[in-house]
Amino acid sequence: MAQISAATASPAADTAAMAHIPGGTFRMGAEGFYPEEAPVHRVTVDAFWIDRAPVTVAEFRRFVKATGHVTVAERPLDPADYPEADPELLVPGSLVFTPTRGPVDLRDVSNWWRYAPGARWDRPEGPGSDTYSRARHPVVHVAPEDAEAYAAWAGKSLPTEAEWECAARGGLDGAAYEWGDDPTPGGRVLANYWQGEFPWRNDLLDGFAGTSPVGSFPPNGFGLCDMSGNVWEWTGDFFTPRHPADAAKACCAPRNPRVTSVEQSGAAGGPGAHIPRRVIKGGSHLCAADYCLRYRPAARQGEAVDTSTSHIGFRCVVRA
Repeated sequence: MAQISAATASPAADTAAMAHIPGGTFRMGAEGFYPEEAPVHRVTVDAFWIDRAPVTVAEFRRFVKATGHVTVAERPLDPADYPEADPELLVPGSLVFTPTRGPVDLRDVSNWWRYAPGARWDRPEGPGSDTYSRARHPVVHVAPEDAEAYAAWAGKSLPTEAEWECAARGGLDGAAYEWGDDPTPGGRVLANYWQGEFPWRNDLLDGFAGTSPVGSFPPNGFGLCDMSGNVWEWTGDFFTPRHPADAAKACCAPRNPRVTSVEQSGAAGGPGAHIPRRVIKGGSHLCAADYCLRYRPAARQGEAVDTSTSHIGFRCVVRA
């Protein structure tokens, strides 16, 4: 990976094209969906600026050309890090979604995820694919290390989970979706997510089978696009299985909280349980009401820091 030096770093970020999020207290989390989103608790964040859309392929391409950055997906894998894997499969690549031919056991994600040698940010499906027609799509196949390298080059940072969720809510404190409580107001699909039976029948009511150009759907109340669906987005926080309890008084709500402890993250048992997890937010084009109802501001998952996939991207913030 190329080091970002004074010669390759961008000047201080220009916030003119970003959205300003006013500071304040909001209710973070949700009840009645998934256990990791609970409990609902009050959080205070200071004002900040955030990208109006996820970082696109075109923007990431400029970064790579300027710095020579080599993404995690492009680097050789160390067999010592993956003792349970077939050494012959430890070649550079990334995880790619492949729809199934019919209904499958939804408890086994290997039914629709495959490790594709050669898949990377500019070859999303592997060798033979390209991004020439997807310059305005969110960049994918990026790990947290790649997102942070881009952010440093741009003079920005990755958002904390609290900052990201505050921005995603668009001022609608406590609403289930960024646009309100009705998933399809007036029968309209307002984000790029899976309609139909996952992972084999996509009814394409949103018009897209995969990622979509940023800004294809209406922005939220803060003028932000694609905070729901399209691609999951990395944050700067490590994942914990539950939120902390709500403060007894509003005055005691945590201010600018973040989880920086690697020890608090990870998975409970199973292969790769030792690998730290970062919080991803927003859901993706693969989230479906019958499987992963996570195209909501409160939704959160923990993703291994060594992982890149065809449905995770990022956006950046600048703090006052």
